[in-house]
Amino acid sequence: MLPPFQKPAWTTVVGFTLLAIANVAFHWPSDQDRNAGPWLERASKEFYAQAYSPADELRYQQIAAAAAQDAHIVPLVKDFVQRFKLEQSRVLDVGAGRGYLQDIVQDYTGLDISSTARPFFHKRFVEASATSMPFRDNEFDAVWSIWVLEHIPEPEKALSEIRRVTKSGGYLFLYPAWNCTPWAAPGYEVRPYSAFGWKQKLIKASVPAQNSLLFKASYFVPIRVVRRLFAFQASPTMLHYSRLEPNYAHYWTNDSDAVVSLDWYETMLWFTSRGDECLNCSGWPDLLRRASLAPLIVRVRK
Repeated sequence: MLPPFQKPAWTTVVGFTLLAIANVAFHWPSDQDRNAGPWLERASKEFYAQAYSPADELRYQQIAAAAAQDAHIVPLVKDFVQRFKLEQSRVLDVGAGRGYLQDIVQDYTGLDISSTARPFFHKRFVEASATSMPFRDNEFDAVWSIWVLEHIPEPEKALSEIRRVTKSGGYLFLYPAWNCTPWAAPGYEVRPYSAFGWKQKLIKASVPAQNSLLFKASYFVPIRVVRRLFAFQASPTMLHYSRLEPNYAHYWTNDSDAVVSLDWYETMLWFTSRGDECLNCSGWPDLLRRASLAPLIVRVRK
């Protein structure tokens, strides 16, 4: 029989264990491309056509430009190009938007779903979906995609297309907004408490705790461990993610329009289970990696 002073400790351990299990179950990335509805792609196409139109009523371009500057996207992509000597290579920009990366390399192609993005480009522009690209197999030496995959209702299909059009030995620089949150769409972080009912007020109050590293690690570390084990058993593995409800009416903050939440580690497993090489991985320590501010750099091996 345990001494009385040990009972509360065991109760605490059991309580935290049950809470952790529930947290993992709640955050488990159970969605796949087969769960996507065709209406979502139509809605997103309409939204981005408006976002890149001259009117730009949602201020999407200004918010995107400020975010790209704060995240040092241009220097990061330039470093990628210089590191792998891609200055003279043929490069595809998936989800090119306003084309602010088109002069980093000479041979550049920008692809975007929005027809209204075309005026931003003085280099080759192709209007098409990332899930059905009008390019030949192995057409590009490198592909980059910045803050795009989280807005695609079928992200695994987009990854397959990106890999298809990239040559063996080619390089990928993928930088979606990793681990998008469901509270971005309602704008919980930027709107005042007075804008919400009492249930929404409770959600808004919980956001700082849910954003904490300790809380996130309590579920993303065990999820990554399990997904790693499955990736070893099923090669190639399917991409797992969490589907989000986008807000196409009010762009409150970055990723209010995100339709999926992707994890850096899960996406890395998708490529490496197909024989590709992750160039900015560090093995098992990646299980603990908070990769929200890190791109995924891959060398394709076909």
